[in-house]
Amino acid sequence: MPRITLPDGSVKEFAGTTTGAEVAASIGAGLAKAAVAVEVDGKAQDLSEQITKDVSLKIATAKDALGLDTMRHTLVAQVLALAVKEMYPGAKLAIGPTVDNGAYYDVEFAAPLSADDLPKIEARMREIIKSGRKVERMLWTPKALKRHFEQVGEPYKVQLVEEIEAKGQLVDGKAVSAYVQRGSKAFDVKNGAVDGDFVDLCRGPHVPDLGKLTLAFKVTNIAGAYWKGDAANQQLTRIYVVAFATPKELDAYLVMREEAEKRDHRKIGPALDLFHFQEEAAGQAFWHPAGWTIFTELSDYIRRKLERGGYVEVNTPKLVDKILYEKSGHWANYFEDLFLVKEETEGKVTSVQSLKPMNCPCHVQIFNVGTKSYRDLPLRMAEFGSCMRNESHGALHGLMRVRAFTQDDAHIFCTPDQIMAESARFCDLLREVYADLGFTDYFVKLSTRPDKRIGSDEIWDKSEAALAEACKNVGLEWKINPGEGAFYGPKLEFTLRDSIGREWQCGTLQVDFNTPNRLDATYTAEDGSKQHPVMLHRAVLGSFERFIGIMIEDVEGKFPVWLSPTQVVVVPIAEGQEEYARKVEDALRNSGIKTATGGLRVEVDASNERMQKKILFAQQRKVPYMLVVGKKEAEEGTVAVRLRDGTDLGAKPIDWLIERMGREVASRKDEAAA
Repeated sequence: MPRITLPDGSVKEFAGTTTGAEVAASIGAGLAKAAVAVEVDGKAQDLSEQITKDVSLKIATAKDALGLDTMRHTLVAQVLALAVKEMYPGAKLAIGPTVDNGAYYDVEFAAPLSADDLPKIEARMREIIKSGRKVERMLWTPKALKRHFEQVGEPYKVQLVEEIEAKGQLVDGKAVSAYVQRGSKAFDVKNGAVDGDFVDLCRGPHVPDLGKLTLAFKVTNIAGAYWKGDAANQQLTRIYVVAFATPKELDAYLVMREEAEKRDHRKIGPALDLFHFQEEAAGQAFWHPAGWTIFTELSDYIRRKLERGGYVEVNTPKLVDKILYEKSGHWANYFEDLFLVKEETEGKVTSVQSLKPMNCPCHVQIFNVGTKSYRDLPLRMAEFGSCMRNESHGALHGLMRVRAFTQDDAHIFCTPDQIMAESARFCDLLREVYADLGFTDYFVKLSTRPDKRIGSDEIWDKSEAALAEACKNVGLEWKINPGEGAFYGPKLEFTLRDSIGREWQCGTLQVDFNTPNRLDATYTAEDGSKQHPVMLHRAVLGSFERFIGIMIEDVEGKFPVWLSPTQVVVVPIAEGQEEYARKVEDALRNSGIKTATGGLRVEVDASNERMQKKILFAQQRKVPYMLVVGKKEAEEGTVAVRLRDGTDLGAKPIDWLIERMGREVASRKDEAAA
């Protein structure tokens, strides 16, 4: 007689076994209708799965994260996939996971698919949903499921079953989970399908019948994708579907998506001559002078913040022998992301090295030089570390996902008693930086131990508790992000919301009791004993490349004055006014306003174009200030001030402009936008 404990603490008892669907029905007809999945002792499962023992249970509907994810997963795996198979019988299905705003399915088509085909696929999906067919979970032996997928011509599914078997991920050690729609016409019975049913490999959960798919959705676009993200494999077609609980949410997302396309940094960056990418250096930005000015200004700002925060700056090697990464655990847990360099002598490999994927093992080497006392702690060690990670070609995405990047990285070596204070200091620093950069809306996740990890459960318990307590002490609200910690320790993840509502995970704070132990880092404690320090891994921006990409999209390339590559363009009305324009340029450059590149960044447009065209060109470059000067301005010692949004401030003394720009550079806030 299983006892079911619900989230409100109430308990329901059932004779014999029960299911999530029966529990929902016992509470009320409305909940039974809305229920799409359940969470049993923290694990997601189908409404129809048997419950045979005492458990804690939560019922998921479309209003819950699990419920929405379950519906999106069913939509793509059981509806989109079936629509594709019915319309393109020769298509071969690969994978169909959910993503933040919907899901996608990777498919190999015999002939190219076009955007014109998407409305027809969507229409067929809606017809399939109207059928209300049952979706049943079946447990197959690996041999039987592989035989089925071989018979119906699904080679990618065969590979996936083989991988599940090889990795020991079988259900109860012997079965593979797949879902079936009874009586569909996706496959020809004569070719070996089971009663003409549609079968797709999936661990679930799924909704029990398609009638529960009340999502508002749209098939939006297609893209190329390589099988397993490897350019050496077959290229597939990725079909994207966005799906939300209500039409209002879908409409809001589509409006945001349209706005996001206008702000795409991969378009704005090259248009403003900030950077470019090319295949000969995939995943690595070519920074142009204007873009490097932004990079330099941002790094100078962070450097000054760290200096005031008591950090020391270091620099460590880019190429490191694998021995260090074997000791740290990266070789076993991070191998696929390493770029390896082999050194050979007379045809024999004498050493294997890796381009540095992160800075932490090297920072421990600096800590280990000389003796350290508890009086030396906390030691806050920062590096603008150039790192490289072997991201798959298909995952690369402008500045947002690169292979070569620079972290605003730091590691704080401290005692266990100092974790709380150091966490509070970091959170205060992070708040200041985000506010200065225009981000005040962010939230925090506490990512806990992953399956693949190093260190004892006792250490992980201690680490997770320390971060949770630190959040509590500094007044930060957080939510648990289970299983998403680093392999060496749990972490806080700080996620920003930009001006159009998108979320970007940037800052991190990680508690690490493991790496200092593995790399023999010690200090002399107050009682004279040798102790391992705690290592706090922390970053505010994450990487300069990605954060600049985020900023480009957040402000649509309209950087605040202090970050703008060109802050002022002086526009002489006629050829005779260039001399005065140069005097204005000199006055601004030598105004005493300090930037990372020296003084204010000023240009004179002395081209033969008409004044209006010069102003338009400066606006297209998103220059904050345009100063029009002619005979009258030269006689009066003024400038006619125009802003990039078209605002005309009229004639102003140069000193007035210098005072205004000085305030903007110092505060990092544009007065026109304040």
